[in-house]
Amino acid sequence: MDKIRAVIFDMDGLLLDTEKLLVKFWVQAANEAGFPMTRENALAIRSLHRKFAIPYLQGLFGEEFDYVKIRSRRMELMKEYLSDHSLELKDGAKELLCFLRENKIMTAVATATDYERTQDYLRRVGIFEYFDKIVCATMVEQGKPRPDIYIFAANQLGLEPSECIALEDSPNGVRSAADAGCKTIMVPDLTEPDDELSGLIYARADSLREVIDIIKR
Repeated sequence: MDKIRAVIFDMDGLLLDTEKLLVKFWVQAANEAGFPMTRENALAIRSLHRKFAIPYLQGLFGEEFDYVKIRSRRMELMKEYLSDHSLELKDGAKELLCFLRENKIMTAVATATDYERTQDYLRRVGIFEYFDKIVCATMVEQGKPRPDIYIFAANQLGLEPSECIALEDSPNGVRSAADAGCKTIMVPDLTEPDDELSGLIYARADSLREVIDIIKR
């Protein structure tokens, strides 16, 4: 691997064990509103920007699918859950962040979650201070799976995407990072890479801890 100067992290499902909750609550919120969303439908919109999620979901359930209203209910369900439960860091997250800091490799987050909640979540689990930059989809014209967010994150670090590793768990995130030109490592959470994704990634890791060994190699 060429010299790596930064690692850019996705958040939900990659740093935090929250993707399973988002999927669960998308299904619940849609079902409450009378739409037969399945787990597979919810998996398809992981990290997907609303510009792309709205036509996808309305294509499945009709134009009466109120994305804004149902997403708001999903956020409400998530907030209720987190008022009674703690956020969980993914295995190896803290170890990897400490390794990167010790080796003077810059870090950023590139997430579909808004800045306020991103900051709140990262502070809750005690890793906010480990990041040089926080980049959210609201800061770019097009979110994932378009490459804008990773290009912008690299620019915020003063780098080219090719100088950065991107860590992603979802197909939409992998496409975004790979198309930006980042060396993309997939750390699967709810789904494994298929043939298409396998052709886009630099490596697959079982955990964030394993990423340390990939960087060392």
